[in-house]
Amino acid sequence: MEKNKIFKKGYVSTIIYIIIIIWFLLNIISLPQNCIEAAHSGLLTWFNIVIPSLLPFFITSELLIGLGFVDFIGILLEPAMSPIFNVSGKGAFPLAMSVTSGYPVGVKIISNLRKNNHITRIEAQRLLSFCSTSGPIFMIGAIATGMLNDPSLSPLIILPHYLGALTVGIIFRFYKKGKKITPYLHEQNIFKTAFKQLFKSRTKNNKSLGILLSQGVKEGINSMLVIGGFIVFYSVLVEILNSAFFLNLIIKKIISILPINTDQKTLKALITGSFEITIGCKKIVELKEVSLLCKIMMINFLIGWSGFSIHSQALSFLNETDLNSKLYVFSKFLHGSFASLYTFFIYNFKYKDIVITSFNPNIISLETFSFPNWINTLISSIQLEFFIIISILLYAIIIGLINTVIKVK
Repeated sequence: MEKNKIFKKGYVSTIIYIIIIIWFLLNIISLPQNCIEAAHSGLLTWFNIVIPSLLPFFITSELLIGLGFVDFIGILLEPAMSPIFNVSGKGAFPLAMSVTSGYPVGVKIISNLRKNNHITRIEAQRLLSFCSTSGPIFMIGAIATGMLNDPSLSPLIILPHYLGALTVGIIFRFYKKGKKITPYLHEQNIFKTAFKQLFKSRTKNNKSLGILLSQGVKEGINSMLVIGGFIVFYSVLVEILNSAFFLNLIIKKIISILPINTDQKTLKALITGSFEITIGCKKIVELKEVSLLCKIMMINFLIGWSGFSIHSQALSFLNETDLNSKLYVFSKFLHGSFASLYTFFIYNFKYKDIVITSFNPNIISLETFSFPNWINTLISSIQLEFFIIISILLYAIIIGLINTVIKVK
């Protein structure tokens, strides 16, 4: 009986998938020019922005994991991470990389740590809840400056986003609360234990730097291809959704059911943003009869939620592990909800008197390939990553020194 239910469920889901794919293909055939332009725009975004911005982070993270750097700082940072998030100090690495570089670097690093058994399944699940964030460049450059046309609003975008992520992380510290992270047994001098673990990791993974580098480049390029495919796919999908007549009918039906007054354009912007956040945020800014507070609350929800485009990129990495992807998606919904809530309080505390007379709902987009701009983005990304690694190392040393002094006393 159970097998028949599973078979029927799989059969129904397969039929639904086939219908959706056929609908998607029919729309591509009926709207070829729109789809080509959307695909072209997505491809340029991937090549001009995503590759030079994220590729260095992917390659370097592979190298640092293989060299044992994450194990080293994990021991030093455990006294700071364990009490708050109930994870080992290794979690500081994906958190810092995600906060500075944005989606989906954090998920990629956590997936690698889990695949290589550097962290437990429960610890990885806790980390996923708060180590998948947007980067400040997107929130400051694209949203506050490019769309809202007011860089002074940047804190109203950034603070709720990161506060929301940390709040979800604190909540998820109670996930499987009976399973606490086993702390490292170390001597009074935590640095000795950290160096011993570093050498132990190198002995266990005795691959040469050349092999680690080649593996990192291979993994990084494969990840970039996957991300590029999803960006192009969702660019086309969003264009189809915006052109689809039946979507407007569905929106009208939803509005008639909702207990609150919501206009069609607002709901359409939210639905679009649930698939692709950049396009959705742009449509929200363009809404004329919506207050600034409501706009930013919706924008911050979408950035925290991250959209199905980012989810697909993240799940492509999580599917290689034993982690629960549904729980990850749920944590992103919580992230978006908390970000909106914090926006309301921060706005009323500091920004309620601000008035924006004009909007500039245009993101600076690279319509053509520019080699100098591409190189500049790549160099900036490498410089940022170098700064992050040095900062993490210095922070780990400070925490280690404090821990050693406390132990001695």
